[in-house]
Amino acid sequence: MDFELNDEQRLFRDTLRDFADNEIRPVAQEWEATDRYPTEIVETMKDMGLFGLTVPEEYGGLDVDMVSFALVFEEISKAWMGIAGILGSHSLACWTIARHGTEEQKRRYLPDLATGKRRSGIGLTEPGAGTDLQGIATTARRDGDHYVVNGSKTWITNARYADPLPVLVKTDPSATPAHKGMSVLLIEADTPGFTVQRDLPKLGYKGTESCEILLEDVRVPAENLLGGVEGRGMQQVLSGLETGRINVAARSLGIAQASYDEALSYAGQREAFGKPIHDFQAIQLKLADMAIKVQAARLLVYWAAAQADAGKRVDMEAGMAKAFASEAAVECSLAAMQVHGGYGYSKEFVVERLYRDAPLMSIGEGTNDIMRTVIAKALTSGKGKIG
Repeated sequence: MDFELNDEQRLFRDTLRDFADNEIRPVAQEWEATDRYPTEIVETMKDMGLFGLTVPEEYGGLDVDMVSFALVFEEISKAWMGIAGILGSHSLACWTIARHGTEEQKRRYLPDLATGKRRSGIGLTEPGAGTDLQGIATTARRDGDHYVVNGSKTWITNARYADPLPVLVKTDPSATPAHKGMSVLLIEADTPGFTVQRDLPKLGYKGTESCEILLEDVRVPAENLLGGVEGRGMQQVLSGLETGRINVAARSLGIAQASYDEALSYAGQREAFGKPIHDFQAIQLKLADMAIKVQAARLLVYWAAAQADAGKRVDMEAGMAKAFASEAAVECSLAAMQVHGGYGYSKEFVVERLYRDAPLMSIGEGTNDIMRTVIAKALTSGKGKIG
């Protein structure tokens, strides 16, 4: 049993850490406060090949192992979680195309997606359907060699840059159960009727946009049906979300680690009654609790990633990692604010941003209540085993 990164993973982590320290952390506070898009950081990520994390090598990607994949989101989120969001949705789209696309779709899109020349996201959520994806209302009616798409999507990360955007639609709205009539279409950005509307205002998760999308009689070539067969969209999306939950779990770990780091540092610098506050037992207890949660989250995240690398289905493992790590992020960010006292409530200190970024982690990629039902289903069916 080995709980250590291998040499290649350690070197990769160090490279990511240097990138985050040198290019993200120095500008994160200012750019987050002004909601400035991090164009320069995106260009560096292109040069590093990070847009090809989940693209097979034959199409020009890095095709990293899942532990290394988790390291990317952990290290970047320690500096600024919003940057990780730019890579997260893109990587999910690439993974979905690579695993489920036709050979022609892979050749057409993956090489440019790997370099960042093209970027992507994933069009799932609608104003009336989030957790219940079978409740989506967006339809795609077959008309000769095209599908005619009508509907709307919301909370779409990378919406203004996605080309193509994989969009979950109902190709057979009358199907029972509903998932048998659901498909994914790869919709290109310049398609008439495809309109990216307003950017949604957010508490945190700045740096990347989250938008509403309107689809009005959008004509999509039938060749852009993911995998070339109707009715497989829900399965395609759900298989991708296993990877997505490792991504969100790793982002959560990054927030929790950063919260601990900030609290530990501040507790050593701040003095009260003539001595550093880390000498007071009340602060020591908070630091110890934070350290326990961070390390437990790390082990769960890396375990889920390692199980995925072993070729196993990891809906239970990824669900556990995502639920625990996201709650650790929320709890550690609040504890870090408390350690900082009044300064923790100031926008001049990093912990205020961490506190605003953390809650999304327990909501995105499936709420933690849903994660618990996924875990319980695996346990009661015998597919998931503990101990």
